[in-house]
Amino acid sequence: MAVKVAVVGATGNVGREMLNILHERTFPADEVVALASTRSVGKEAFFGDKPLKVKALDSFDFSQADIALFSAGGDVSRQWAPVAAEAGCVVIDNSSAFRMEPDVPLVVPEVNPGDLAGFSQRNIVANPNCSTAQLVVALKPLHDRAGIKRVVVSTYQSVSGAGREPMDELFTQTKGIYVNDQPSPREFPKQIAFNVIPQIDIFMDSGDTKEEWKMTAETKKILDPKIKLTATCVRVPTFVGHAEAINIEFDRPIDDDEAREILREAPGCMVVDKREDGGYVTPVECVGEYATFISRVRVDPTIENGLNIWVVSDNLRKGAALNAVQIAETLVARYLKKAA
Repeated sequence: MAVKVAVVGATGNVGREMLNILHERTFPADEVVALASTRSVGKEAFFGDKPLKVKALDSFDFSQADIALFSAGGDVSRQWAPVAAEAGCVVIDNSSAFRMEPDVPLVVPEVNPGDLAGFSQRNIVANPNCSTAQLVVALKPLHDRAGIKRVVVSTYQSVSGAGREPMDELFTQTKGIYVNDQPSPREFPKQIAFNVIPQIDIFMDSGDTKEEWKMTAETKKILDPKIKLTATCVRVPTFVGHAEAINIEFDRPIDDDEAREILREAPGCMVVDKREDGGYVTPVECVGEYATFISRVRVDPTIENGLNIWVVSDNLRKGAALNAVQIAETLVARYLKKAA
């Protein structure tokens, strides 16, 4: 089935990656439209080598598209996703606007593709938070084998997860420090260059940040509501690639060798785990890759049935654009062709 695809937010970090990945994976689109705000109209976005003139979101007729990939922020999604859905276009939304609504599927295709069956209730499918996506890809096969009781995760999240301006701020601050130019934070609450910031998103009454709450709530919705999860989310001075140190407590015994073998066979996972200098994957090495990389698999002797793992993924890809495209691929393969 050839489909018409609209990419909303096509000039942003994730929007550009969506266009790249649609082309790389030869998505069956007979037309791709780049949409953005009026200030970006006339600019060029690229679908492979093909330039696309950016069109205005607020004047686009969504009845002319089958699927719309949204990555323009929650406010834009709340305003325009229902408009697109009402016009018969299936929306795959990368913002947090609809993730926790009970009639909107929250999907990672390697984990819960069956939930897509409910897409037609609203014609909207939600993409999870970038840190959640790579987490559940790694947890799913282990949960199937041994049943996860509790997860403790600490994240090391790159600045690209906050957008283009934060990337510029890291670059400017880093360069400025070398010439004794005192950093002046604007995009982050504190200096990000040569520093780490234990705050992503706003603080909630519980003391958790909203990012930490998202990881907990989204993991329960995607994977299993019985899983207990606590997170500490930290912004680090890398441009692309999120890393997570994950401690897992299981219902049933599982050792590191078995876990490694299970993860090697799991969809979307790539195990790189040699117990030697450099025998693991870091954020720099995951950039541009589709896989969720898993290293440092080892038994936690301080709890019964415990494991530690290290998980790294390109947050602009699996954490956002790739997951959205995979959702679109699954919709086309399983559902939209039946409705055509």
